[in-house]
Amino acid sequence: MTAVPNILAIAGSDPSGGAGIQADLKSIAACGGYGMAAITALTAQSTQGVSGVHVPPASFLREQLDALAADIRIDAVKIGMLGTAEIVAVVANWLRGLDTRPPVVLDPVMIATSGDRLIDAEAERALHDLLSLADVVTPNLPELAVLTGVAAIGSWTDALAQAAALARRHGVLVLAKGGHLDGPACPDALVGPDGLIAEFSDARIETTATHGTGCSLSAALATLRAREGGWTWAARLARGWLRDAIASGSELEVGRPGGHGPLHHLAGLWRTGGLPRRDAELDAWWEDIAPLRAGIDDVWFVRALADGSLDRDDFAHYLAQDSLYLRTYARVLSRAAELAPTLEEQAFWAASAHSCLETELSLHRARLDDAPADAPATPSAETMAYLDHLQATAAAGDHAVLVAAVLPCFWLYQDISARLAAANRPGHPYADWLEMYASDAFDLATREAIRWTQEHARAADDARLARMRTAFDVSARHELAFFAQRRDAVAREQSRAGAVAG
Repeated sequence: MTAVPNILAIAGSDPSGGAGIQADLKSIAACGGYGMAAITALTAQSTQGVSGVHVPPASFLREQLDALAADIRIDAVKIGMLGTAEIVAVVANWLRGLDTRPPVVLDPVMIATSGDRLIDAEAERALHDLLSLADVVTPNLPELAVLTGVAAIGSWTDALAQAAALARRHGVLVLAKGGHLDGPACPDALVGPDGLIAEFSDARIETTATHGTGCSLSAALATLRAREGGWTWAARLARGWLRDAIASGSELEVGRPGGHGPLHHLAGLWRTGGLPRRDAELDAWWEDIAPLRAGIDDVWFVRALADGSLDRDDFAHYLAQDSLYLRTYARVLSRAAELAPTLEEQAFWAASAHSCLETELSLHRARLDDAPADAPATPSAETMAYLDHLQATAAAGDHAVLVAAVLPCFWLYQDISARLAAANRPGHPYADWLEMYASDAFDLATREAIRWTQEHARAADDARLARMRTAFDVSARHELAFFAQRRDAVAREQSRAGAVAG
C-alpha cells in the first residue's frame, strides 16, 4: 500500500458530472487516491437520462492505456462503461499484457440509473471474457440477472445465490447490491466462489440523488483496496462513504426536478476534512479485540455463571466489585455528559449515568443486603486499575477519548449477555442478573453509545483517533481482567495490608 495510490478509471464520460469518469475521479479523490482516466465512450446525458453515445476508435483507447502504463505506477484499476465488444477486447488484452496486474474492480455498466441501456448485446457476451481478469465485479441486480442469464432477481436471497453462481463461474468476488429491491433496508454483500464473505445492511436512504452510484462505489472500492489492503474492509468503507455521499446529495442543486441528481462525492471531505479510514470504524475496533472477547468467554467466572455452577460467595464478590465500579463509572459518564458537544448527546450520557446508579441500588444492593450500607467493598487491584484508567481519561477532558474509554463496558457486557441470556433457564440461580443485561433497554443504550463514539471517531484527526483506539483497547483489557479476578486474591491483599499496618 502506498501513501497516495494511483487509480486508473477506464470508463465513459458523463458531461453532467454525476456518473462515468467524472464520478470516478471525484470518488477516487474523496477516498484518498490520485485519479487517472482512459475514456472509452462519450455520452450525451444529464440527470434526466441518456440521449446519445459515441464510441471513439478502440485503437485510441489502447494508446491511452499504453501511455499510462509506460509512465505511471498503477495501483488499482476500475473498469466501467465499455460499450462495444471491440472495446472490451482492448481492455482485456491490455490487462493480460501487464507485467504485474494491479487489483481490478469491474463495474459491468449495462443499464444506467435512468434505465437506459449503455452496452450492445455483442459487448454483453464479450464481458464474460473480461470477468475472469477482475478481482471484484460490482453489478446492480438487473446487471447481475443479465450476467447469470436469469429473467429477473426479485429477492435478496436470489441475489446472493446468483452472485455466488457468478463468482464460481469466473473465480471472482462479487459485490452484490440490493438497491433495486423494495423495502426499508438496503443490503449489500461481498460474495466469493465459496459463498458469502461479508454482508452489510442499513436503512434505505430516501432520495433521488442516485445518479452514478454504481460508478462511484466501484471507483471508491478500487481506491480503498489500494489504500487498505483487503477487499472486505475496502467494501465496508466504500459503502459507508457512498451512503454519506448519497445522503448529502440533496445539498447540491444539479438538474431539473423529475430526474436523478448526483451524489455529493466530497461531502465528507468538506464537512470534516477526513478520508474513509479503517481505524475510524468501530466495527474494526470490535474485530481487532476478537481474541480478547474469546478470552472473556473462557474466563472461569463467565463459564460458571452461564451454567449456574458459580459459587455464591464468588458471585457476591463480583457484585461487590461491580457495585464499587458502577458508582465511579457513573461519575465518569456524568463527566462525558458535561463534555458532550450537543444537548442530545449530553442527555444520553447523563441518562446512562443515572441508569448506573439505579442498577447499583436496585440489583446489587438487593443481592448484597447482608453487607452494611456504610461498608463498601474493598476494591481489588483489577477494579482499582480499571477505575484509575477511566478517571484519568475523564480528567484529561477530551470527550471523544472519554466515550471511547467507557464504550467497552456497554459493548462487552451486551455481547457476553447475549450468550448468557441464551443459557438462562427457569430456576437459574442468577436469572435476574442475566435478564437485566440482556434487556432491550440495555441493547438500545449500547447501540446509542456505539453511535456516538462512531461519530466522534470518524471526525477525529489521526492523533485523536489514536488516543481513542488506545483508550478503548485499554478498557477492553481491563474488562477481561475484571471478569477474571478471584476473591481469594482480594483476601490476600487485605491480609498483607493488615500485616503492614500492624
